[in-house]
Amino acid sequence: MKLKKSDASRREFIKSASLASAGFMIVPRHVLGGKGFTAPSDKIVVAGIGVGGKGKSDLRYFAQSGKADIGFLCDVDDRQAKDSVAAYPKAKYYKDWRVMLEKESKNFDAVSVSTPDHNHAIQAMAAMQLGKHVYVQKPMTHDIYEARALTQAAKKYKVVTQMGNQGSSGDGVRQLVEWFDAGIIGDVHTVQIWTNRPIWPQGIPWPSTKPAVPQGLDWDLWLGTAPYKDYVDNLIPGSWRGWWDYGTGALGDLGCHLMEAPFRVLNLKYASDVQASVSSVFTAFGKRGFFPDSCPPSSHATLTFPKTDRTQGPITMHWMDGGIKPERPEELGPDEMFGDGNSGILFIGTKGKMMASEYAANPRLLPLSRNEEVKVPRKLERVPGSADGHYAQWVEGCIAGYGKKELSSPFEMAGPLTEAILMANLAIRVADIPVPRKTGNGMHYPGSNTKLLWDNQNMRVTNYDAANAFVKRTYREGWTLGN
Repeated sequence: MKLKKSDASRREFIKSASLASAGFMIVPRHVLGGKGFTAPSDKIVVAGIGVGGKGKSDLRYFAQSGKADIGFLCDVDDRQAKDSVAAYPKAKYYKDWRVMLEKESKNFDAVSVSTPDHNHAIQAMAAMQLGKHVYVQKPMTHDIYEARALTQAAKKYKVVTQMGNQGSSGDGVRQLVEWFDAGIIGDVHTVQIWTNRPIWPQGIPWPSTKPAVPQGLDWDLWLGTAPYKDYVDNLIPGSWRGWWDYGTGALGDLGCHLMEAPFRVLNLKYASDVQASVSSVFTAFGKRGFFPDSCPPSSHATLTFPKTDRTQGPITMHWMDGGIKPERPEELGPDEMFGDGNSGILFIGTKGKMMASEYAANPRLLPLSRNEEVKVPRKLERVPGSADGHYAQWVEGCIAGYGKKELSSPFEMAGPLTEAILMANLAIRVADIPVPRKTGNGMHYPGSNTKLLWDNQNMRVTNYDAANAFVKRTYREGWTLGN
């Protein structure tokens, strides 16, 4: 898509405004915005980009903090936005987030991004360039390159950031840290994670039908950075997660909720290698399908993390989705719940095991009888409201200012976590790519038999170049990521 002249001017505005607005938040709003505004030290005004679905509940939690006014709403789909428009009748509504940032930048303090994965980075970056604090739904970005760029930008522009993995503010992960610090399970060497996601179709061909674009939806703007394709039904509001152009599969949906606990407990940063296997889809007897647009129905990825200051050696992390589960630990009774039934996290240490459910909720030592016997002093401060307090924590962080308040998932922590999730997706994507055999007929799948070695500094796979195509996408013409 080629931007119109007006669109190009919006870009120039955002770019030129970034320096001027970098120090904006230290100036009282009534000075910049006229009468009727309160100082940032009292309350913030939030602008929402993507205000249906998860965006709707995000805004509700911000408002419930009592310290945030929802001043502006933006969504490309009027159908999805209607509940938020009704809930905040005083909020001004926009269709194009670029127009909102251009026209209203002096009238709000922070931006909440709750759009599909493929547009997170450009929207968050544009807000940060204007000196706005940002809350971005998980995963932080669609690509590894974007995650690194946003992590660096948060520091550069000195804005308060938070990713929407609310379990990082929960009591459960803090209990896991306290058990680990007390030496209850010894040194952890393996973590197993599983989920029943996806709960949307995957491993399918792109639809061939071409229905009309629904009234109220700006399809071209919804596509944003993604390649142009004709509109199809059953993509919005949630099934876009199963298509690589827009989503990041089960890992993108739940990885940030499930991997965050081992990242915090073990102080993990960047993985050194990854390998994966995926389920095959056969369209007829002996005929394997190839659907590169769609994520596979299930997968198993194995990441290796280098030794940290909290471990005695490397950590092996297993991710399983599509209903695949690891072997039940022998310490768990045959009728006792493994994880929460659908998802779970299992830490395997030299002296024992501990597990938790989605969001690291309901942490338990194994065997379960140990939970009655082991008493560890509480050492870590809890977030008021636990996981639900994740939103108010960000609001209060915005009011306090950059670097003034500890947050659960700032980009400096959420960035490496997101990169690990997307690195696992590199292995998942190449595992299902057929390559013609050098001798004989037919195809083979070398990606499924390769451990991808990662050069973290240069953000490159060093031994399987096909994977590098997915580290950084080529955006559609007219869309760029600032810096």
